[in-house]
Amino acid sequence: MKTSPWAVVFSAWLIAATATMGALFMSDIMGFAPCVLCWYQRIFMFPLVLILAVGLFPFDPKVLRYALPLAVGGLLVAGFQLLLVAGYIPETLTPCRQGIPCSTVQVEWLGFVTIPLLSFLAFLVINALLIAAYLKTSK
Repeated sequence: MKTSPWAVVFSAWLIAATATMGALFMSDIMGFAPCVLCWYQRIFMFPLVLILAVGLFPFDPKVLRYALPLAVGGLLVAGFQLLLVAGYIPETLTPCRQGIPCSTVQVEWLGFVTIPLLSFLAFLVINALLIAAYLKTSK
């Protein structure tokens, strides 16, 4: 079964919208204060919801060139924070000088699922979907 590029971009939008709602829920409802790296990830994720939605109706393959740089930037920041939380990057190399330390684990489900891991996975899947949509539209 062939999947259309529209459906792939819609899936990426769905993940971006879910991640945005999750971030807002965690901070505004549950009261978790975001660290500096979390704010940077929000800066990359929140516009994806609007950019991908605008590119869907009607479908415009050029949306990929605007969305992919945001998704890659978010993936890099999320990967950096994931390595920081795991202890591979020293705390002295982070921009978190004031407020919440970027290596603080506020939530841990099932013993390993943290907010930075969820963010990294969301950006990873969005990147994979956008690359797949690009490959489908370039044929």
